Amino acid sequence: MTRRCRVLVLAESCNPEWPSLPIVGYKYARALGRVADVTVVTHVRNRENIEKAGDLDDRVHYIDNEWIAARMYKLALFLRGGNEVAWSTSQIMAYLPYIAFERQALAQFRPALKRGEFDLVHRITPMSPTLPSYVSGRTAQPFVIGPLNGNLDWPAAFSGEQKREREGLRRLRGLYRYLPFARSTYRHAACILASFQHTIDDIPASAAERIVPFPEIGYDPEVFHAQGRQGPFSGAGPKRFLFAGRLVPYKVPEAAVRAFAGSERMKDHILHVLGDGPEEPRLRQIVAEAGAEGRVIFEGRKSQAEVAEFMRRCDAFVFPSIRELGAGVVIEAMASGMVCLVTDYGAPGDLVAGGRGVQIALQPMDGLVRDYRAAMERCLDAPEAHAEMAQAARDYADRLYDWDAKAAYTAGLYDALLKGEDLSRFTDYR
Repeated sequence: MTRRCRVLVLAESCNPEWPSLPIVGYKYARALGRVADVTVVTHVRNRENIEKAGDLDDRVHYIDNEWIAARMYKLALFLRGGNEVAWSTSQIMAYLPYIAFERQALAQFRPALKRGEFDLVHRITPMSPTLPSYVSGRTAQPFVIGPLNGNLDWPAAFSGEQKREREGLRRLRGLYRYLPFARSTYRHAACILASFQHTIDDIPASAAERIVPFPEIGYDPEVFHAQGRQGPFSGAGPKRFLFAGRLVPYKVPEAAVRAFAGSERMKDHILHVLGDGPEEPRLRQIVAEAGAEGRVIFEGRKSQAEVAEFMRRCDAFVFPSIRELGAGVVIEAMASGMVCLVTDYGAPGDLVAGGRGVQIALQPMDGLVRDYRAAMERCLDAPEAHAEMAQAARDYADRLYDWDAKAAYTAGLYDALLKGEDLSRFTDYR
């Protein structure tokens, strides 16, 4: 193309200071702004933090639909008993506010779209396939949706964790296909970016030729990097293992804590636990009963910069999560030069495949604890082999998951769409 593509970006969740989806949406939108002329449409709740960051300048427009969004959010908090668990309830409550968001966005930008001021429309958030698009099929410009991520079932062996997560409504998930706009979203989309096979399997087969595999996760190399660190398991002194994430049932911090605290080989080493959540009291009790208070250290919730610093100080990242859709924290650990020990289910297993880390088979809790313990002990027995894994993981993250690399890939996709090319060359993001 002789000029930069002009893109109307729909990013309802887009916030540089809020974890998980909002910060992913923000960093992707910001990176796209370096390869295309973007206009970002987001929710008014994000205004303060976006303006404080100052990275998107005057390219952001805000939609205020608090007349419904605030009410539904309060109802969701009530039904969930807070904002830590019952994610499916949150998604159900988000349907009406999100449709209202896109309707208002289209009303605001319809004149500019009709005048041809944009080349295409790209919805980057929300990322759940269960939240359809009102805009899809209502513009002359090609409509891109994604990266989407969803459709990872609860493992049957962890029904107790599912109950503690209050995820009983998960069984109703398939009904989203019958909601208004669900079918038209995929029927009219020119391109569907989908993260990992579990998401691709959730998209109608009729859209297969327009699906581009593309994980939603990325990392900021200014924050997560391996500069100034030694290789993992090098040097003298205690070796440091790290768990980082919310202390909620599906992340299974219990497996990491029990595996470490119950190992004789780990008595001279340290496990740092970053994060907080409803599982913390139970985890502290497990540590106390094992007499491991001095070796398992609960660090509390940390900022991204603080997490990155821990990752550069620690040797191995221990992440037993059994229902991880994207696992951005795994890519951050890889970029920081750590060897990653993860459960082989969902995104984490895919990310460390091919010798980029250690995959622990999905199994009931006691087996998970046993195999994570053995994996941690093998790190001590074979430091050089694990350092090689860490280097392969770092190279992989640098090549594909730096936000600028992801934006450049997206720009190539825009170019192909506007030239009318098929998408067959965008079939494998590896």
